Amino acid sequence: MADRKGRRPPTVEVVRRPATPSTPSAPTSPGTPSPVRPSAVPRPARSPPRPGGPPHGRLAPRGPATPPSAEAINALAARERVPARIAKGELEGKMRARVWRKLHPEEAKRFDQAYSLMGQHGGLDLAEAFGLLQSGLTLEQFRARQARTRAKATVKEARSAVSATRVDGWLADAARAKVPLALVLADRTLLDVLLATHPVAFVLERSGRVEKLAVCAVARRSTWDVLLPRLSRDSRLAQKPVPVAREPDRRPHSDPRPFLPAVGERVRLVLRNGFTLEDPLLSVGPYDLLLGAEGAELLVPLHALLSWEAAGEEAAPSP
Repeated sequence: MADRKGRRPPTVEVVRRPATPSTPSAPTSPGTPSPVRPSAVPRPARSPPRPGGPPHGRLAPRGPATPPSAEAINALAARERVPARIAKGELEGKMRARVWRKLHPEEAKRFDQAYSLMGQHGGLDLAEAFGLLQSGLTLEQFRARQARTRAKATVKEARSAVSATRVDGWLADAARAKVPLALVLADRTLLDVLLATHPVAFVLERSGRVEKLAVCAVARRSTWDVLLPRLSRDSRLAQKPVPVAREPDRRPHSDPRPFLPAVGERVRLVLRNGFTLEDPLLSVGPYDLLLGAEGAELLVPLHALLSWEAAGEEAAPSP
């Protein structure tokens, strides 16, 4: 036991092998030149990018020297039957129109139809041709619808250019004071009290809701009782009043602006139920005219007019 404790642990000695000698090169004959290894050629230093130019010195894609004109774009678009943006791209060196037509056959077919309509009907632009295709109407019907749309926009613009302050104030005062009113309809007269005014109707105390298009004139009852015996009336229109078109652009007078120069002067109005009124024009609203004198006003909606004139002149005919 003592001998085992006194023994030292075995050690491991690492023996390093000598390096393997390199293989000797083949002997060369006295007359043969020894091969020369090519030395590494240094690469030139990369030039820094120009200020504002493409990075790392790469050349920018070359495009047209001048941007394409609108005439050139439209001519190419009509020839290839493609959108103007595609024609512009081809002229700028981007995707060609024929490639676009192959990639988008359905859209290319619609452009073919639109350009065919433009060729059949002179004066038809591309937007109108697409509108005609989508509507399914004939060209005459499509033109008529366009005219009505423009007329509606004109009436809307005209109404927004006129203030309704005085007309709305007169109606509000009548409702607040609960003044007895006479509402003249096409074939009868309602004697009632105004409770509220809505955009398309009056709300009365006994008669309830009355559509504004049915009203030809509104006045205080005391004013109407004095005015009625002096009014003239066309018997034919009294028996068969002219109906009111639902579309403002189809009515004889929807634009209030022609009445503005006549404010303060006497005017003569012919209503659709045959009554002829002649009084000073006090104010013009977007939808109504206010005639008469202070405290004896008469409200006439524009839709109730057949014709009008400044007193002493010929009547302005219905358009």
